[in-house]
Amino acid sequence: MLQAVVLRAPEPDDLEFLFQLENDPDLWAHADVLPAPVSRHALREYLRHATASLADAGQLRLIISNEAQEPVGTLDLYDYSARHQRAGVGIAVLPQERRRGRAAAALRALLPYARQQLLLHQLYCTVAASNEASIKLFREIGFFQVGIRRDWLRTARPLGWENAVEMQLIL
Repeated sequence: MLQAVVLRAPEPDDLEFLFQLENDPDLWAHADVLPAPVSRHALREYLRHATASLADAGQLRLIISNEAQEPVGTLDLYDYSARHQRAGVGIAVLPQERRRGRAAAALRALLPYARQQLLLHQLYCTVAASNEASIKLFREIGFFQVGIRRDWLRTARPLGWENAVEMQLIL
């Protein structure tokens, strides 16, 4: 089911939404940083400086809003390379908003923006091999699997490791 979404820049009013999303332990397992709560102060500071361009900051966060203009997720471009015209892409949606087509709609909205305004040639993502929903999502949008990184992601289990699926989309 395709849902209407809008991608927009973060606003100061997004503080509580970002606080909820960033402090969701289920999302920590998919992050490349050590799991730790994020304070409102840190998020307030982030929002004060969130106006930097992709070229200046090397990353770009967009808010995914639903039909009622409420924030329901984030779409991040990261690891930007101006020379190679590529960026990594990550997406997070609130638990109660998942499986409604919002992530697919957000990615579909991103593609022409990435190609035409950001002048990107390609996007890529790294997905935990066990995250079948995300792998299916990215395939549905047109990403292809280009490799597997063995024991790439640390799991919540002590000394546990998981493979990562590398995916790519040429725009």
